[in-house]
Amino acid sequence: MKQRRLLRFHGLKRARPRQTWNKYNLFNLFRLREPRLSGKTIFQQKWAAKAYTRAYHGEHIKERQWKRMFSRRLPSVVNMDPRYLATDDGSRLAKGRGSGLATVRSVHEEIPYMNMAFFPMERRLDIAIFRALFASSARQARQMVIHGAVKVNGKKMEFPGYLLNPGDMFQVDSEKVMAATGRPRPSQAKEYVARKKRVKAPTDNASTAEVEEEVEEDATEAEAEPVSGESAKAASIMAMREIRERAKDVIKAHKTEMSGNRKKALRALMKEARSNISKSQKSSTTLEETKTIVNQLTDAFAKLELSDEQRKEKEEREAKEKEPQVTVSKRDLALIKESERAKLENPYDPSKPYLTPWLPRPYMAPFAFIPRYLEVNQKICAAVYLRHPVARKGEAEVPTPFSAGLNQLAFAWYLRRG
Repeated sequence: MKQRRLLRFHGLKRARPRQTWNKYNLFNLFRLREPRLSGKTIFQQKWAAKAYTRAYHGEHIKERQWKRMFSRRLPSVVNMDPRYLATDDGSRLAKGRGSGLATVRSVHEEIPYMNMAFFPMERRLDIAIFRALFASSARQARQMVIHGAVKVNGKKMEFPGYLLNPGDMFQVDSEKVMAATGRPRPSQAKEYVARKKRVKAPTDNASTAEVEEEVEEDATEAEAEPVSGESAKAASIMAMREIRERAKDVIKAHKTEMSGNRKKALRALMKEARSNISKSQKSSTTLEETKTIVNQLTDAFAKLELSDEQRKEKEEREAKEKEPQVTVSKRDLALIKESERAKLENPYDPSKPYLTPWLPRPYMAPFAFIPRYLEVNQKICAAVYLRHPVARKGEAEVPTPFSAGLNQLAFAWYLRRG
């Protein structure tokens, strides 16, 4: 059921990349194909570009909220060469206008402004948490904020749509970050199924509680039911046969190691059990006599079996004492200390809701990048929003998987309606 919901959300047939580390989303990004716009009107092109880009940039945000955030001004930075500024005062560029001279290519033509169409989204608190690698999806980051696990400038912030200003610091609860970015614990489905098998399956009209009550009633009735003398006598005979078989198994298992006196004692016990079985099968033997014989045989076999276990423990202890002392080199000792230190830093703790020792999620690596406008400290799970993202020569600081042309059409759509 969960996998079906994921497929519906990620849409493998109609691929829509999302802000998440999910493996289906990684597959959609890998085979990303922008929509075909040829043959469509300009209105249809802008609408298709808007729908396609909004599926990635803040798809969990309502359209009217995004329209209020939309900005016509796209921030950019042009890094001019100081040597060029010292030698040219701009007169050459001004002279070429209208004079028929070859136009000089401007630096502004190399700046991808249109990739900054959704830069106001990067100011949102939930998306900034996702960009800082504190959550595995933008929706999960939103859930962290709503549940009160995020602080902004030292104060709890419960509004995921809070717009960060330059210099704001946000911090997320470290346990929430470990659970969000780490591998989940293995499911307890097998234990659950094994536990349910011990109880009778409920009928269509009976609930689980009713079935458990029936099982308890059956158990109490079985205890209260008197056991007949013949059945008790048969159970005693079966116990004697079991003791005889166990003694035979002990002799077979330790035939070469066992002493002669021990073998004689076990064979005598087997012979006595066989004779007692034939006696107990006669009708003249009472139930009390049969129980007494079973108790005597059980005690005798327990003493012999216990002595064998003690002998094994003694042999193992002597073998350990005889083992040569292994000398450890300095390099191996350093490796051992390093592993012990790693265990102390990342210990095994079954009480945690995530897998311990902690390991990152399997599909985290392709999404592990931090934008330049964030300064992140992973040790304390905090980050500083340094400034608004800007466009530079040859790059834009807004992470987007789409081309500048598609972003331009989406920007033109909101330019008329923003």
